[in-house]
Amino acid sequence: MTAPLPSPEEQERLQGAAVDVLMQDSGIPSSGDNDQDMGGPDPPGRTREGGDPREAREAAEHMAEEMGEAQIGSVEVGEDGELASRGGADSMEAESPTDPPATDASPPGLVAPATIGPELPPADDPLSRTFRWQIDNFSNMAERKIFSKPSFMVGGYNWRLLIFPRGNNQAEQLSVYLDVADATTLPPGWTKSAHFVLSLINQYDRKLSVRRDTSHQFSARESDWGFTSFMPLQDLYDPSKGFLVNDTVILEAEVNVRVDYWAYDSKKETGYVGLKNQGATCYMNSLLQTLYHIPFFRKAVYHMPTSENELPSSSIPLALQSLFYKLQYTDTSVATKDLTKSFGWDTYDSFLQHDVQELNRVLCEKLEDKMKGTVVEGTIEKLFEGHVMNYIECDNVEYKSTRKESFYDLQLDVKGCRDVYASFDKYVEVERLDGDNKYHAEQHGLQDAKKGVLFVDFPPVLQLQLKRFEYDFVRDTMVKINDRYEFPLELDLDRGDGKYLTPDSDRGVRNLYQLHSVLVHSGGVHGGHYYAFIRPNLTEQWFKFDDERVTKEDVKRALDEQYGGEEELSQTNPGFNHPPFKFTKFSNAYMLVYIRECDQTNILCSVTENDIAQHLRARLKREQDEKERKRKEKAEAHLFTVIKISRDEDLREQIGRDLFFDLVDHERVKSFRVQKQMRFAEFKLEVERDLGIPAAGQRFWLWARRQNHTYRPNRPLNAEEESMTVGQLRDSVSKAHTMDLRLFLEGTPSSPDRPLVPLHERAKDDILLFFKFYDPVAETLKYVGRLFVKLGQKPGDVRGKINEMCGLAHTEEILLFEEIKFEPSVMCEPMDRKITFKGGQLEDGDIVCVQRVPRPGQETVRHPDVPSFLEYVRNRQVVHFRRLEKPKEDAFCLELSKQHTYDDVVGRLAEELGLDDPSKLRLTTHNCYSQQPKPPPIKYRGVDSLTDMLVHYNQSSDILYFEALDIPLPELQRLKTLNITFHNSKAEEVSVHNIRLPKQSTVADVLADLKSKVELSHPKAELRMLQVFYNKIYKIFPLAEQIENINDQYWSIRAEEIPEEEVNMGPQDRAIHVYHFNKDAGGQNQMLQTFGDPFFVVVGETETLAEIKERIKARLEVPDEEFGKWNFAFVALGTPEYLQDSDIVAARFQKRDTWEYYLGLEHADTNPKRVQHNQNRHAYEKPVKIYN
Repeated sequence: MTAPLPSPEEQERLQGAAVDVLMQDSGIPSSGDNDQDMGGPDPPGRTREGGDPREAREAAEHMAEEMGEAQIGSVEVGEDGELASRGGADSMEAESPTDPPATDASPPGLVAPATIGPELPPADDPLSRTFRWQIDNFSNMAERKIFSKPSFMVGGYNWRLLIFPRGNNQAEQLSVYLDVADATTLPPGWTKSAHFVLSLINQYDRKLSVRRDTSHQFSARESDWGFTSFMPLQDLYDPSKGFLVNDTVILEAEVNVRVDYWAYDSKKETGYVGLKNQGATCYMNSLLQTLYHIPFFRKAVYHMPTSENELPSSSIPLALQSLFYKLQYTDTSVATKDLTKSFGWDTYDSFLQHDVQELNRVLCEKLEDKMKGTVVEGTIEKLFEGHVMNYIECDNVEYKSTRKESFYDLQLDVKGCRDVYASFDKYVEVERLDGDNKYHAEQHGLQDAKKGVLFVDFPPVLQLQLKRFEYDFVRDTMVKINDRYEFPLELDLDRGDGKYLTPDSDRGVRNLYQLHSVLVHSGGVHGGHYYAFIRPNLTEQWFKFDDERVTKEDVKRALDEQYGGEEELSQTNPGFNHPPFKFTKFSNAYMLVYIRECDQTNILCSVTENDIAQHLRARLKREQDEKERKRKEKAEAHLFTVIKISRDEDLREQIGRDLFFDLVDHERVKSFRVQKQMRFAEFKLEVERDLGIPAAGQRFWLWARRQNHTYRPNRPLNAEEESMTVGQLRDSVSKAHTMDLRLFLEGTPSSPDRPLVPLHERAKDDILLFFKFYDPVAETLKYVGRLFVKLGQKPGDVRGKINEMCGLAHTEEILLFEEIKFEPSVMCEPMDRKITFKGGQLEDGDIVCVQRVPRPGQETVRHPDVPSFLEYVRNRQVVHFRRLEKPKEDAFCLELSKQHTYDDVVGRLAEELGLDDPSKLRLTTHNCYSQQPKPPPIKYRGVDSLTDMLVHYNQSSDILYFEALDIPLPELQRLKTLNITFHNSKAEEVSVHNIRLPKQSTVADVLADLKSKVELSHPKAELRMLQVFYNKIYKIFPLAEQIENINDQYWSIRAEEIPEEEVNMGPQDRAIHVYHFNKDAGGQNQMLQTFGDPFFVVVGETETLAEIKERIKARLEVPDEEFGKWNFAFVALGTPEYLQDSDIVAARFQKRDTWEYYLGLEHADTNPKRVQHNQNRHAYEKPVKIYN
């Protein structure tokens, strides 16, 4: 029985006790604005008392001490969901005379009230946490508001709950808030974002608890946030509701502090740094973090031999060493571009998401190969290699067949399995070979047998790949398995008296493993995101590595929340009996890494700088110093400005080499980084010290951008400007205040033996011109100097000085051109020697190009004058040509013109290749996004110019692919080329033929042409053409079908003789498909793997399997001993139904017209691949390849 609700008079007295100082704890203003609130759930808000929040809080706490606090205890949630006591004080025994008598005992099933006590701090500060607060003697509390004590730590802040038992200016409502406990002591400007759920626990039925959730950005001004109308007091005090039991209420707060992405420092918060995502490389980042946190692996990588002359972008060992070193010693996230470049990947590969399991296998194989012959040879095998034993054992005779295989990782079934142990049980599950599926034992015939797989040994580091993706035959597509699948923190593979191990396994090795890493895939079959949970030292602290960000996590986040399955949303309106809403969790574990306990000391070894090559440490030290220098410059950028000084020496160095238009590239001139407060006169002294030009002999010109987009010296600095500070000067002359200050410097260095050359006394009518000299024979353009001229002079008046600069005789005739602009087209016009410079509208900074008057015999030069040469330079394009069969390697480069026609381009290419007929060349454009050839190839004269060849979706390229043909391209374009694989009558020999025929030709024409190129079993043999894909026949081409639309790039086109048995088929006979297949070791229920060459076999209406087997055996020429091991099955949609020798085969294929029904020959593939097909990789994905 609970205490009665206080009377209205008592409520008024309690509410008025602190009204003068406590007027702000309401989600709405404390007065005047809440008349319409009828007591229902309100939007979340902060308290709004009139006055200083800190004074109000202190007053409330002082009042609580004066009046005597109610008993308040804090508890945490136990694993079973019960309330766990945190200890308490003895205030419960000292009841006041006005206290009501103790209530009745708790109803059965209720938890006894917890006593007061501080909540024990966690091992490490988490980002999310659940806190419970039990309040006893609730109905007798006189305080207007109560804070939970002690506070609890989440995300670096101390938090507490705040309640108003009688409502915060809402007399009929309970008010509940979340408050930052140390808000008054935090630094100015602090903020913290959090999502939280506040719950009043129903002590009869937890599902009926009242929950309210919201998010808020907490700050000094808004340090508390919550619900003024959390729930009606009438419901709270109703004894039948279950919220107030034994005069006790229980509140719960689930607080999830959100990480500020921009301000978050992974190194500072966790001690670890993340990896940058290049576009879609999260799968690689999660794998690299997992491998890095296996210290034995990291140490082995450090000890791989590399040299200081190598580049990380071209050496996988060096790139991996560099990446691991930066992960270990830098403070910011690490880029992976050098590593992917060392793989041979380009930008396109970085934006393709691959399967993390497949990358793991490919990378480990590549490292295993590169470790051979080094001190770390065998590391991969030592860490990851285990062994299984496949066996078939007969029941009734002494016969057993075994085959030992190695593995680096294990693929475990998820579907139909509750946890990892269930998957291992399924992995070693025994398959019975009996009835129609008996085993043919050597010298014993068909026998009942059992087939299975057991483990010989497990590796120190066990990698478990969870088969989250599988093919759905009903929907004909790949699907993701999001079923709940549990995995333990401690994995015991010796359980069941070693039931997973072979009898002769070494039982002295204890196969007890600790979970080290959980790689998670979040998303669906068509894409998603990867991240990893890792506990590097196998302690209780987990870390989440999500690309650049690393956060601390608890074991629940790393394990429980990655099991997958469905999650149930709790009801927010417990008064309504709605069924709970469930949703599928698309984030779940995809790969698990366990470390064996007995090997932990070796695996989790110490890795120090002594393990790292000296040249690598020196290289990375230089990189870090440069990075620090740039960081410091950036931090101090507001105090400095950059002045870029160009001189005659820069113009001579650049013009004619890689610069032809304008005067200088300002990014390649002398730069001075000076303080903005430096006087310009002081700067001139610094220039004197650096360049040797006396301050008295310096004259600086400002550069200006003209309306035609050229950039020229415009005017010299005046005396007023030279008296300014550098910062003032820059701001006064630069429209964009972020620009550097660019100046042209007149003046020559002086020395004791080289006296100061005085500056030209510039008159009002003087202009400064710059001169370039062009030689049409050598096709060179160079800078020759500058000259002051009078506006009233004519070019002829200064010819002698111009000729002297150009190295010509004073009287030699010359041609002059004014270089006006080059964008969007070249404009370079002849100068009239009879017109003055003023009449020609020349001004300071203009450029004059000079050349000799053409002599007799110079008519054959390619570019006879300056305009034609500049036009050539403007359109010049260096093209990198690559052979189509080697798309990543440049064969050579040619300098062409963007205006070249198709014939010009192939003509130059043929000349380079030494071909007589350019029409036998075919070009293919470059895909700028995939960095691959872009099909289809360019048609003969299908583009107007080279520019059209190099543009792909508004992106310009400088790459073209070529192939040399055996016939002219125009002729080839009228033909259809098919690559056909021909199988002779016994399928012993296979030959590939390129058949070219007119596009209007039919399949019959192809076969007729093929007959002239292959050897037939007899002259009258007939051929047919088949479409084959993944070792299955999908189509027999009709003879009348035209070949123009046949795709031999995606499908394999096969031709073969029609066997005599099919030619002579009776009316009741039929030809059925026959495929070779096998299943993975262990006999697990999964997709069949087809291999080898499919074929047809004719079956009679009453023919048995035994009769057909004899014909198949003779056709394939399989030895008796081997053939006896084969099983025969009727396969429908991937499911085998094994046949007996007495079965009538034709009966199984009645009305079976689909290609997915076939006679399957189950036997071992005689050419097995070491790495099996990854069933988790989506069918549309490009396989992972590491090229280098």
